[in-house]
Amino acid sequence: MKHLISLIALTPALALANPPAAPTSAEGWVAKMTDPTQNASAFKDPKNFVQWSGAMMNPAMMPAMGNAMMNPQTSMNMMTGMMNPATMGNYMQFMDPNVSMKWMAAGMDPNFYTALMTQMMNPANMMGWMMAPMDPRMMNMGMQMMNPSMYTNWMMAPMSPQMMNTMMAPMNPASYGSMMGAMPGMAPAQPAPAK
Repeated sequence: MKHLISLIALTPALALANPPAAPTSAEGWVAKMTDPTQNASAFKDPKNFVQWSGAMMNPAMMPAMGNAMMNPQTSMNMMTGMMNPATMGNYMQFMDPNVSMKWMAAGMDPNFYTALMTQMMNPANMMGWMMAPMDPRMMNMGMQMMNPSMYTNWMMAPMSPQMMNTMMAPMNPASYGSMMGAMPGMAPAQPAPAK
């Protein structure tokens, strides 16, 4: 038991040196996970993955994800993000061999898997999950399903100007040119300069 307590006390040190800035709330994590321009960042670097894993162990994520799922704005933001050239750049970074090298090195780094195991064995997380059904945020998420305005929002969503713009984006040829420009080595051909 002493070893487990000392291991839990060392968690910040084990979470790998200099982790990048991360969202501080469950809602912030959900916004990042549902944004196609940055949702792959957790899988590009083991340091980011440790932070993402820690966030997913938090019971507050369940009501935050449930509320986001019931909000039509989340779907609109995801669809708008899919037509953003930054989305193509977000996923094309997986072609970088450095990403594979980082993950191979993490597989041999005891700090990486110790940090993940420590999150799973943390008694605070286990207690949080046992108390989750009595959490007011969880009750609020359940009550949202009986809120008539939620259904009204979903019925009105296709007529919102943001949704109209999103539906028109695939018809814009410039969208595809800018996506090709986001891929390394795939910039669209430029017209020759006028003489």
